[in-house]
Amino acid sequence: MSNVNGFGQLIEILKKNPKKIVFTEGTDARILEAASRLLASNFLAPILVGNPDEVTEAAESSGYNIRGAEIIDPNNFDRMDEMVDLFCELRKKKGVTPEQARETLSHANYFGTMLVKMGLADALLGGATYSTADTVRPALQLIKTKPGNNIVSSCFIMVRPSATGDNEVLAMGDCAINIHPSEDDLVEIAGETAECARIFGIDPKIAFLSYSTLGSGKGEDVDKMHNAAAKAKEKYPNLSIDGELQFDAAVSPRVARTKCPESEVAGHANTFIFPDINAGNIGYKIAQRLGQFDAYGPILLGLNAPINDLSRGCNALEVYSMAIITAALA
Repeated sequence: MSNVNGFGQLIEILKKNPKKIVFTEGTDARILEAASRLLASNFLAPILVGNPDEVTEAAESSGYNIRGAEIIDPNNFDRMDEMVDLFCELRKKKGVTPEQARETLSHANYFGTMLVKMGLADALLGGATYSTADTVRPALQLIKTKPGNNIVSSCFIMVRPSATGDNEVLAMGDCAINIHPSEDDLVEIAGETAECARIFGIDPKIAFLSYSTLGSGKGEDVDKMHNAAAKAKEKYPNLSIDGELQFDAAVSPRVARTKCPESEVAGHANTFIFPDINAGNIGYKIAQRLGQFDAYGPILLGLNAPINDLSRGCNALEVYSMAIITAALA
């Protein structure tokens, strides 16, 4: 992972400004392995949620050294009254009582999210053992979207390793959260994905993808991508954006010369906006399985603080990598 384009860059960002990250599943062996590796570094401090005896025992039985890790137990937290009050304040429209708040905060996903909300941690990584919804729901309820944002979206950073070390790095959004994004949602997804791409050293050239290239095909879905691209150009005049584009026109200079010779993005796109979750999810998995790209994500975008979700099939290296990505977004 350390040789990934942009990864050295992320670690340099964190070395200048070290962060704390909450892991909500403190007894999971993959989390403990990643935490032990982070503890040996000086740029990112792990906070493990769980019973200290159980977390320590799990680490010892798996052979991981987590000495020096901060372990916080929801059942024995000295600022729980303060957390309950803040939780009730944040959820007052729902009429949440202190008893209900205490019960909800006994769950690690909500407790960990509140540690971020209270400023005790900079970022959160969860979901090694539970669903995306269980990570995203507390984030939406408590952290909320950034001012000016209406949705939470996601992107994958795709990396194809090269023997020369000059890896190919692409961004793809939204492949995991929004099922049928509207034109305005797609504009927001493009802006957030471009911002994330930059953190990885990508100079974003954004293609709004379709089965049509600049009017070659007809239909509602074509209109949606065409209009979204036009709105995005207007909203982000400093970004290179074009669409609607077919994938071959977006990435192949030869095809672009034939289909859309005037386009500055076509043939050179590195940041791809998909029309819906079907296309996005299928697209990134094709790149991963047939194109030999490593996929990092989904990276959640648009929240007031970095909260990310692991896939349940993740390994310890992916946990470590996602921890660095998540913290660097802070």
